[in-house]
Amino acid sequence: MTTDSQPYRAALEVAVREAISWLDGMPTRSVHPHKDPDEIRDSFHDSLAEVGIPPTEVIERLAQLGEPGLMGKGSGRFFGWVIGGTLPAALGADWLVSAWDQNSRANYLSPTAVTLEEIAGEWLLDLLHLPKDCAVGFPTGGTMANFSGLMCARYKLLKDLGWDVNEKGVNGAPAIQVLVGQDRHVSVDLALRYLGFGLPTVVDDDDEGRIDIAALRKIFESSDVPTILCLQAGNVHSGSFDNFAEAIEIARQHNSWVHVDGAFGLWALASAEFDSITAGLNLADSWATDAHKTLNVPYDCGISIVKDSQVSKGAFTVDAGYLFDYAAPHLQPSDKVVEFSRRARGVPVWAALQSLGRTGVVSLVEGLVHNAQWFAQELLTIPGCQILNDVVFTQVCFAFESDERTLAIGNALMANDSVWISGSHWKGKQVLRISVSNWSTDQEDLETTVAAVRLAGQN
Repeated sequence: MTTDSQPYRAALEVAVREAISWLDGMPTRSVHPHKDPDEIRDSFHDSLAEVGIPPTEVIERLAQLGEPGLMGKGSGRFFGWVIGGTLPAALGADWLVSAWDQNSRANYLSPTAVTLEEIAGEWLLDLLHLPKDCAVGFPTGGTMANFSGLMCARYKLLKDLGWDVNEKGVNGAPAIQVLVGQDRHVSVDLALRYLGFGLPTVVDDDDEGRIDIAALRKIFESSDVPTILCLQAGNVHSGSFDNFAEAIEIARQHNSWVHVDGAFGLWALASAEFDSITAGLNLADSWATDAHKTLNVPYDCGISIVKDSQVSKGAFTVDAGYLFDYAAPHLQPSDKVVEFSRRARGVPVWAALQSLGRTGVVSLVEGLVHNAQWFAQELLTIPGCQILNDVVFTQVCFAFESDERTLAIGNALMANDSVWISGSHWKGKQVLRISVSNWSTDQEDLETTVAAVRLAGQN
């Protein structure tokens, strides 16, 4: 057995050097990639060699040839989609997780990794003012966090009807209707597809993408089918939050399961500043979020929270002859998410929360929102610019006098490699969308971005 760390040391030293070089250049480099996919493929053009090359050369080749095809998503001037940056402590923890190479399926496989995930879960529940006995799992991202909550919903509703979905599957199972807002995120539909639900029933929403309470009540009153209601904390265009208090009250009258997709908006629960838009959010049965977004940890880290931990255990637990933890009363990580063997995703969450502390998390969330509101005010000073949403969280949607002009300004912005602002189509209009998600965005980044929009508007 090789015990010498030198092969690892040499490769990691090169990786550290190249990573620091990448991070050092972030403030001034183009946010846009310098090469397209075909050009990158040409760079890595060679076929698989008969004889390999040393690990240090592999890492050098990866860094040098790959860099031109990388997008500067860690830049404070990247506002595309809803993509956060990475906090220093979370990045360092993520590297250490890879070096540790632990299997985080059960606590006896890695007491340190699993315990840190448990602590991170306890801290999250405390920060977000959710019930302390919830099951907190760490799936791959927001889609699988939605999947986890909805899988628990399916298990519970069918169990209440006398149908064991784990034993009998979904063929021939009693009907369950799933209600979603018209402007929900596609990851909810994807999770429902994975679970065999097919297309959900769509409830009308308002101009901000919030589910219409009157329409919701009418659907419930016209049907006695067991129901899963999917609500949203943070509309991807407007940043709006559903009326949780009223929607959940209606759902409770019909013994329904309420799931909340809070991919980036669930973090609003950490700050009293957002109490008016989060009222009732803590009353749901399950919640999903993506720690890569608002919390700014590396990719591959969703968070699934289920109020009834025994429902989570029932939905996910399996047994086998070689396992000796399946009958234990204490939930294992594999009792909370769909995966068996996996990396310790919750450790970077622990590191991020440890480095920020309670006040740091609150400041992070509030700072992102204040930056979005600053954008909205400044963009209105540009001739022809219209803000299309109430800026209640981190999203700013804006447009100009016509779709053609909005598209033209969007194209001009894409030609300016100092910033990245996504285009989209919302409520029948071509829009430009700013998502303020990066912890590192500062005033200079804000002013540079508005200046870029102003310049694009002059052309």
